[in-house]
Amino acid sequence: MTNASWLFHRLRSMSVPEVLWRLAQRRIEHAEKRRFEHDPVPVTAFVFNEALSGLEPDPARLHLNYENDVFSTDRTIRLLSGAEYEEYKTRWNAGFQTDNVWPDTFSYRLKYKQRGEIGDARTNWELNRHFQFALLAKNYAASGDRSFLDEFIHLFHDWNGKNAFLHGISWTSVMEAAIRCGNWCHAYAFLKHGGAPEALLEELRIGILNMTDYVAQHYSRFSSANNHLVVEAYAIGQSGILFGKRDWLDLAVHLLTEELPRQNWSDGVNREQSLHYQAFSMEALGLMTRLLEKNGMEVPPGWKPMLTKMSRFVADCMGEHGEIIAFGDDDEGKLLDLQGGELPYYHYVLSMMSLLLAERYGDPDAPPCETLRWLFDRNETDAVREKERYVSPQYRCYREGGYTILRSADRKVLIGIDHGALGFGTIAAHGHADALSIQVFREGAPVLPDPGTGLYHGDPSARGPFRATANHNTVCVGGRSQSVPLGPFLWGWKADAVLEEYREENGGVRLTASHNGYRPVIHRRTFAFDGDRTLTISDELSSEANGEAAFLFVPGEHPHQNGDQVTLGNAVLRFSVPADRIRPDRFVYSPAYGLTEQTTGVRVSFAGRLTTKIRFS
Repeated sequence: MTNASWLFHRLRSMSVPEVLWRLAQRRIEHAEKRRFEHDPVPVTAFVFNEALSGLEPDPARLHLNYENDVFSTDRTIRLLSGAEYEEYKTRWNAGFQTDNVWPDTFSYRLKYKQRGEIGDARTNWELNRHFQFALLAKNYAASGDRSFLDEFIHLFHDWNGKNAFLHGISWTSVMEAAIRCGNWCHAYAFLKHGGAPEALLEELRIGILNMTDYVAQHYSRFSSANNHLVVEAYAIGQSGILFGKRDWLDLAVHLLTEELPRQNWSDGVNREQSLHYQAFSMEALGLMTRLLEKNGMEVPPGWKPMLTKMSRFVADCMGEHGEIIAFGDDDEGKLLDLQGGELPYYHYVLSMMSLLLAERYGDPDAPPCETLRWLFDRNETDAVREKERYVSPQYRCYREGGYTILRSADRKVLIGIDHGALGFGTIAAHGHADALSIQVFREGAPVLPDPGTGLYHGDPSARGPFRATANHNTVCVGGRSQSVPLGPFLWGWKADAVLEEYREENGGVRLTASHNGYRPVIHRRTFAFDGDRTLTISDELSSEANGEAAFLFVPGEHPHQNGDQVTLGNAVLRFSVPADRIRPDRFVYSPAYGLTEQTTGVRVSFAGRLTTKIRFS
């Protein structure tokens, strides 16, 4: 798609007030260009807004648990796409997917989307979120080892010397500045507790003030106001508490209170139609809830009831064997990591919710991760064991949110069905064209997996296939996607899915849903699960249209076809069409953000109707 075409469709997705707001933002950006483009300065140089210069932070307001004596001293953070931290830790402008680097261009002029010759901006941003700063500061405060402070000082000054305010890739997203600001706040508190030099603390103070002021002037609104706004509001609110600046805190609480019902269905499913972004927003809201409670402030009355519903949905999507039903985008984002290395993100977020809400989620005997041990004291983590545990039901239909989660009676089979909207708002940025698709796990092993996310930026071919209908476990008509992509985070025509029937009977479930993505053809799909070992999928296309059902397998699986059935490990798929209508095919698969490989599957051609029976051994 040409830039002109993309701009036309992007403008069509905006309301008149949004256009006016964006014009106002351009005026602010123009003033920033005049001030900073040709006279680059570090964000720690001086307080850019003189009205803020007298504000002093009180790290006690972050209420970190300095009594925690169970900690690691890992110096490394996990980067995306398999990149090694030690190789990249001072390569702040690295392209990652190539040996090229992002230019030191003024950020408002830097074209960073779909830049295949450089790389994926999201991969670079992970390094520039500065989890390593909070990690090193924590290590220093906990151990007293001067080497952690020395490494912090080296990295801190190196970054500030190479990433002037509003210059380069690390300043191209307001949310990235917000996450970085949040990590600087925690670094400040740990360094202050550890007795770091006052000159270093002053630089941090200045940087936090400048980043918070920047986020407060540029936070996301209108069609861009999705999980970004939630994270930005959290950062503003945390700085408001740290500095005792009430208007920042009031703005953050107001925004989060407005966005909680706007961005989530009433049954607790996030409207982005992405489990990861639901957990991402929950982490921001959880961190803000904790700060309010720790400082004796009222938590708005709507927050905890909605967070309870959201937590139950996330718990329902998690199986007893470590498997997770996750539709839509997943870029592995997080806000705080005080332990380093691999973080079991959904368990971390649900453990945080267990500490904040009236019920607990997950294994009560599992120790809290290190990040939570720094945020909550021993009495709080021990008290979680006394709370009533939420246990996911065998069947749960989220009618509004658009997902149904099914379990076998012995809880060895986990099934997820997508019958929801494409995504949130007019742009549906993180949705995939996967209406009526299915994911199936057996004892934790994927039988029919989701293809994953791939990459956001860089080569367009690294994004497109993972959003396309043809690469999901659903039906494709004429090789088309149900919803039409217009850009990496923009859609034109969006399929409208409808849940027509859901009923539980005779120990099993029957669900029928349809969508209109192939106008005038309607795709209707019925799922019948006996609650034990058999799942039957019945596809129907109006007007006896020709369709092709895809069934995606994970890499390393070697399906065996025998006539009208395909055997895959401990599952057998039998189709109501002749063997010559079943053909093996190659699919793209992304086991983690930025990692892509080929895998196998089958495509089943049919006219009008198809029945697929899946039997688990």
